[in-house]
Amino acid sequence: MKLKVQFGGKKNTIFDTKSIMESKIEASHGMGAVVEAGTTTFRVWAPHANKVYVIGDFNQWNKNDFPLEREENGYWSAATHEAKEGQEYKYLIHNGSQQLERNDPYALEMTNSNGNSIIHHLDFNWDTDHFEMPPWNQLVIYELHVGTFNRKNPDRVGTFADVIEKLPYLLDLGINCIELLPVSEFAGAISWGYNPAQPFAVERDYGGPEGLANLVKETHRLGIAVIMDVVYNHLGPSDVALWQFDGWSENGKGGIYFYNDHRSTTPWGDTRPDYGRQEVRQYLRDNALMWIEKYHCDGLRLDATSYIRYEGGGLGDDHAIEEGNQMMREINVELQDKYPAVLTIAEDLKGHAFVTDAIEIGGIGYGAQWDMNFVHPVRKVLIDTNDDTRDLQKIVDALTFSYSGDVFRRIVYTESHDEVANGKARVPEEIQPGDAESTFAKKRALLGIVLTLTAPGIPMIFQGQEFIEDEYFQDTEELDWKKYKRNKGITKLVSDLIKMRTGESEIGNGLRGQHIEIIHFNNETKVLAYIRSNGEEGDVLIILNFSTVNFENYSIELEEEISWKLYINSLWKGYDQDFSDVQINDLVLEESTTDQQTARMAKINIPGYAALIFIQE
Repeated sequence: MKLKVQFGGKKNTIFDTKSIMESKIEASHGMGAVVEAGTTTFRVWAPHANKVYVIGDFNQWNKNDFPLEREENGYWSAATHEAKEGQEYKYLIHNGSQQLERNDPYALEMTNSNGNSIIHHLDFNWDTDHFEMPPWNQLVIYELHVGTFNRKNPDRVGTFADVIEKLPYLLDLGINCIELLPVSEFAGAISWGYNPAQPFAVERDYGGPEGLANLVKETHRLGIAVIMDVVYNHLGPSDVALWQFDGWSENGKGGIYFYNDHRSTTPWGDTRPDYGRQEVRQYLRDNALMWIEKYHCDGLRLDATSYIRYEGGGLGDDHAIEEGNQMMREINVELQDKYPAVLTIAEDLKGHAFVTDAIEIGGIGYGAQWDMNFVHPVRKVLIDTNDDTRDLQKIVDALTFSYSGDVFRRIVYTESHDEVANGKARVPEEIQPGDAESTFAKKRALLGIVLTLTAPGIPMIFQGQEFIEDEYFQDTEELDWKKYKRNKGITKLVSDLIKMRTGESEIGNGLRGQHIEIIHFNNETKVLAYIRSNGEEGDVLIILNFSTVNFENYSIELEEEISWKLYINSLWKGYDQDFSDVQINDLVLEESTTDQQTARMAKINIPGYAALIFIQE
């Protein structure tokens, strides 16, 4: 069976976004505590307040010393020469008989999630940072959690400095982009990060603002991009300074920053932001821009966007939240206008092209989205315990799916922080529970990694996947680097694949193209073969055996008379001593004639659960 699929090339689309731009909220320069020329200006939104004061180190926390002046539309502001960078402060908000001490919603640093705001000026020196993100068709993303990636001390979480220490390892692996799980200040020291208490403040236990800036500078120096994971579908729910911020609320809900009816409800707390308020959309827009402008991040991954655009995340007979779509469009329009190289990624997981469709045709305008049509069927096939029921049609469908006419509008993966937790585990652990480093589990897990790194799309791997990390992801458990020492050969295989995919090895041009052709698909033998190409030289042929059977002189028909040289055999003993002794050679074509038709057949040995990758000579 053959199937040829070709997708349209990536174009520099000029969005007809006039209406979006006309209605787009203006940049809110000056929110929070802004330090400039020896003066600190405080500005806050508190529309229901009668009076607002700033209390802090600069005035000995005097509750009547420094009042703010009322502006229009519920904003308050004032400037002082007394408040200095590094000093702690809070707002004191009067609403009738209520006197409420509140942290600054725009605080750039906190003593802790439930402590005090700290005056900070994000004036990092970026003079030597001239980094440009690689084209999206060359990216390989490595998702990591700062707290566990290189946690060396059981008494504290990992830090940005600890990540910097491992950057040479990631560079040697071939990674050219890291994606950080959220680093905004959260309750406590241990968390995945998806419970942001102070969205503008960088988690102090990770190293704070300076630590993050240093990490970005060093990744850029090494040629590695940084994508920041952000959470706009809910806040907290613990230690949220925005809760009933100025004393007003309805129905016992969260006040001005949140919906005050049934729309506030999310699976993570009663704290969905009110996207219908311009000031709230502005707040989230300002946060998105901060990561790009102040920290020089190269992209954003927005968490669970289906809960921004649907009340129930798009499940069943759900109700849309159109103002959530409006907020996301506003962010994407501004980023595309100002920073066209920035990649915005939606973790939507609904399989809707609408998310990545251009705004001019009614889409939301994301650069890419995590693809449920890849990860879920591929994992299901890999962990199936029976070869006979392993359905290769699911793999074919996963390989040939795309969004918005461009294969690089999707992120393809078999492991992520979500897919290896929440009742699920690492792929090799799912294959053979309790013995993830068995030969059996490693071989099948590698089929998934090969699929990820050769499929059309932007590939992503999760920390430790490259050395067969087992069990499931926990924010309390550090990554087990002892497995890297045991499985260096597996890591070498993954590195060979990554460097082929990014172009660092200067081969495999077809992997960076829009085209895929399924040239062999046999659901009885469980053998699948496909060619990746970009219309030029450098085609790549991938042959996968999803069964335990070793095939000798297996026949695969090839239409064109091309010389194919073996580049990667996933079961080469150089990658793992427990792998196969079966001899694999370059493809040799033989012509056979039946019914006056000539076919070019390649005969090849294919070990059980092998992935064979050939390059065009």
